[in-house]
Amino acid sequence: MEVLTDNIKYCNSLTEYSRLKSREVFIGDVPLGGNNPIRIQSMTTTDTMDTLATVEQSIRIIEAGGDYVRITAPSMNEAKNLENIKRELRARGYKAPLIADIHFTPNAAELAARIVEKVRVNPGNYADKKKFQVYNYTDDFYEQELERIREKFSPLVRICKEYGTAMRIGTNHGSLSDRIMSRYGDTPQGMVESALEFLRICEDLDYHNIVLSMKSSNPQVMIQAYRHLIIKMHEEGMNYPLHLGVTEAGDGLDGRIKSAVGIGTLLEDGIGDTVRVSLTEEPEFEIPVCKELVERYTKRDNSKKIKPIEGDLPYNPLEYQRRKTFAVEKIGNHNVPIVILSPDENEVKNSDYLKNAGYDYNAELDKWNIADIAPDYIYLGAKDIDYELPGTLHKIFDYSAWRKNVDKENTFPLYTFEQYKSAEEKSSRVNFLSITTDEILNNDVSFLKNESKFVLILESNNENYLADTRRAFIELMDKGIELPVVIKRTYKNISHDNLMLYSATDFGGLLIDGFGDGVWMQSKENIESENQTSFGILQATRTRISKTEYISCPSCGRTLFDLQETTARIRSVTNHLKGVKIAIMGCIVNGPGEMADADYGYVGSGVGKITLYKGKEVVKRALDTEVAVDELINLIKDNGDWKETEA
Repeated sequence: MEVLTDNIKYCNSLTEYSRLKSREVFIGDVPLGGNNPIRIQSMTTTDTMDTLATVEQSIRIIEAGGDYVRITAPSMNEAKNLENIKRELRARGYKAPLIADIHFTPNAAELAARIVEKVRVNPGNYADKKKFQVYNYTDDFYEQELERIREKFSPLVRICKEYGTAMRIGTNHGSLSDRIMSRYGDTPQGMVESALEFLRICEDLDYHNIVLSMKSSNPQVMIQAYRHLIIKMHEEGMNYPLHLGVTEAGDGLDGRIKSAVGIGTLLEDGIGDTVRVSLTEEPEFEIPVCKELVERYTKRDNSKKIKPIEGDLPYNPLEYQRRKTFAVEKIGNHNVPIVILSPDENEVKNSDYLKNAGYDYNAELDKWNIADIAPDYIYLGAKDIDYELPGTLHKIFDYSAWRKNVDKENTFPLYTFEQYKSAEEKSSRVNFLSITTDEILNNDVSFLKNESKFVLILESNNENYLADTRRAFIELMDKGIELPVVIKRTYKNISHDNLMLYSATDFGGLLIDGFGDGVWMQSKENIESENQTSFGILQATRTRISKTEYISCPSCGRTLFDLQETTARIRSVTNHLKGVKIAIMGCIVNGPGEMADADYGYVGSGVGKITLYKGKEVVKRALDTEVAVDELINLIKDNGDWKETEA
């Protein structure tokens, strides 16, 4: 294992899978952290006052494989009813620890801590009321505010200590207090300090049964916040276990990909002790996704050894900066990452498959309609096709086949490493060189600095793909090689769901750190699935925006409308608004704060009532749900972000 330098102390190793050791926290009979397995959890969406419905849903979560069940307790009434829920679950033989989710009500937290095994508090709204105002906090005034928080928070800490109740201090990116925002800004550092303010109070009171989380709907912010947190904990002699999650991830493909990018990237580096995937779906559907993400790391100890890193990193994992490259045509430099697909022999027999990849030919008008998620290149190997492609879609052939091609100007060769060395012919525009991580790490590749028309296709067959590929990027940077790089992985014998989650982790974790000028996945999936997944990963990492982004909370007992139905309805009328971010929040807890960087917000503000936001500003209050979607469309139009769908 390499000796870590100061700028990578957020994990044990960047080249060898090693789980970060945390202290053990006791949550009922299911301890967390230490040498325990990574725990899985979800949260009920029922009304907490409906005891039977909450019990039944909790059972579905437990039977799906959940280790813990979280239940919202927004007021004293719900906190009191946790006792009835717990009693009924125990009577039915279910012993999974229960977690009370608290936001604005310290008295409810203090009651819940006497009943359930764990309470979750959000430091951004437990002792503060967020008004989105900027203040000039002097050091003295700041200390006075910390003392005020201490007085409000200490009673809960003492109760948890007395009753043996665990606590999660869960920072959310969108609900940082005005105090934190004024001093640290809307940053990962601010998220960390928000939690540490509360954590230091716990330590002063000799209470340590604590779990920490740093959640954001933006995976990049979330990942950086956890890395900052670990470094700060090390500096202060702390090692508390970590709860991982991307908040308001949404539903379906997008929700799963966004969650995998954030959670999977951290798991790759051995970070995380419990996982929750926040999907706008029934909570028991979250559990299989959690399990698939976590189980991937049970056999990592057998992966092939990777060359250790020597010296400082040539990049900063705490701040996003894309690796410096020059452009080859429209690949690399400041261009968005490209997508390469490789349809199989059956798919390419006629052009029908292209419709599933975003290219739809209109015979009457003799033109191609091109969707926002349409690949840039297709790899055809050695066999050409006998129909025309749209002008924006380019062919890649194996070098030997390309040499025989009539149209060398608009088709491009793919060389193996050995072919490249002896190649007699090269494209004047773009050449692709297939190169493995082993070839980069075990050969002198400095001669690549002399090439200006090449793009590397970087592959790894190491089970520890992300670390191995990252190590190759570090080698390229150390050697000053600035060729664009497309990251490629071939997946064999893998389910549809696992392909989606694994590729989001493998590619997403690299893109988050600025590595990669394109993606190319190969699998047994059809071209439509590979295309959607590829563009979904680029969208989740915000490296290529190709569609509307929905920041949708996973629903809970606080939700004031049918979140799944409403999200589907809003999606159906806005999914053509490329680059627009729309937040759909069930209540004020997940309202203006949790929407973080959304452009527009649709927030439940009462039974049958919706409040609309532009950014974090209220625009229309207490709209009837029957007209709220139409009013959202009008709001988008009024601000110039609307466009009509093409006929």
